[in-house]
Amino acid sequence: MDGQRSADDMPVHYLIQVRGTLDPRWSAWFDQLAISHDAEGNTLLVGPIIDQAALYGVLRKIRDGGMLLLSVNRVEPGQARRECRRVHGHASRSAVEMLEQHMA
Repeated sequence: MDGQRSADDMPVHYLIQVRGTLDPRWSAWFDQLAISHDAEGNTLLVGPIIDQAALYGVLRKIRDGGMLLLSVNRVEPGQARRECRRVHGHASRSAVEMLEQHMA
């Protein structure tokens, strides 16, 4: 072993959409995923998730919190700016910086 992680060991980045507006202060509870909102007032959780068990943990928190899960999408690490534009219709600097920080 050389101490390097293989591609299979690297965290996968996800964009998870839930119905309703969740305050960004909940980010710590959602394993430091970035929290943003789309034009319809839904919440977007974006960032790296280490493995499938961690993904199911986040989904369990959504379920246990009574939130309606709208979508779960795997995204590439550099996709934050495109997702922000898609969701907001533009790339607001603060939202992009927040998403890209969590996507790095």
